[in-house]
Amino acid sequence: MKKILFRKLLLDYMTFFLIALLSTSTIIWVFQAVNFLDIMIEDGRDYLVYINYSLLNFPKIFSKLFPFVIFFSLFYVTLRYENSNELIIFWNFGVNKIQIINFIFLISILMMLIQIIFTSIIVPKSQDKARSFLRSSDVNFFGNFIKPKRFNDTIKGVTIYTERKDEEGKLYNLYIKKEIKNENIQITYAKKGEFKELNNLPILVLYDGQTVTEQNDDITIFRFSKSDFLLKNFKSNTILHKKTQELDTTSLFRCILRFQYTKEQKYKNDYIENCTKENFTNIIKEIYKRIFIPIYIPLLMMLPLILIISSKENTNYSKIKFITFSLGLIFIIFSETTIRLISNKLTINYLIISIPIVLLYLIFYKKFKF
Repeated sequence: MKKILFRKLLLDYMTFFLIALLSTSTIIWVFQAVNFLDIMIEDGRDYLVYINYSLLNFPKIFSKLFPFVIFFSLFYVTLRYENSNELIIFWNFGVNKIQIINFIFLISILMMLIQIIFTSIIVPKSQDKARSFLRSSDVNFFGNFIKPKRFNDTIKGVTIYTERKDEEGKLYNLYIKKEIKNENIQITYAKKGEFKELNNLPILVLYDGQTVTEQNDDITIFRFSKSDFLLKNFKSNTILHKKTQELDTTSLFRCILRFQYTKEQKYKNDYIENCTKENFTNIIKEIYKRIFIPIYIPLLMMLPLILIISSKENTNYSKIKFITFSLGLIFIIFSETTIRLISNKLTINYLIISIPIVLLYLIFYKKFKF
């Protein structure tokens, strides 16, 4: 009978948790996906780039909400059990409070490992994959990213400025700066311009202007009544190198070993992208965020169990509920802010890492000896 009761308890916890996590993640993802429309509209990206980039950001949202939702789920379900007197069934069948605490503690370890898998493997991989769509994509809808009275530099090596843009997409009083080989530049002025396609190739047709080219300290001026500015071979101005949060966890640990054992040849010759002395602190912070912040999950899952310690008949029960929920929020915020304290000093880092373990011990183990 005890197995049935624990199975029912776990089912209620996990059902509410999964529904809450998926629904809140989806809502936030929808709002974020609307913001990502700028990738397509302002930068002139393809629809498939936008869709893939948006979808691959879902795991990041999922992992960010994970700690709060799992705490809120246990808090809500435990409170519901207490208010509906369902916990009395456990006590009548010989289940004591320490057994429930032990059971939830074991589940919390499993949930912590799941979160570590997300933060250390799935999220970095999805972020890198999402960024790769931007790195490898071209600008397809050229007319979209040109905004009047702004220097538009979405295309790599090209800056376009226009004073006015009408409803038909025609541009007026254009300034185009193009970087050419050996740090030389080409500047084009035109009274009017419009985007067209020639043999399925995008071109910017310019009218009544001139092109000034500076090459090897020589300046040439070319005047035209009509000129085609070909846009085929231009790439977007997206950052090509990987960011720290996009590196896989193995590379982050290899980077740390490389700095610790610089004299050893196998670490000295090990090239890792973004592994520099200037970025070393960020590497440590990223590892802390992926591996050690999830350690707060057992603490967050154990906190709602304070509600089963005191009966709802207790005059201070409302105060206990408020304190328990407040502590959960404080620990969630605290776990995220501790990343600012991470540095190159190992002693400080070890102290910060030990905080959730010490708190868990003080709140539960010392008092209940579970």
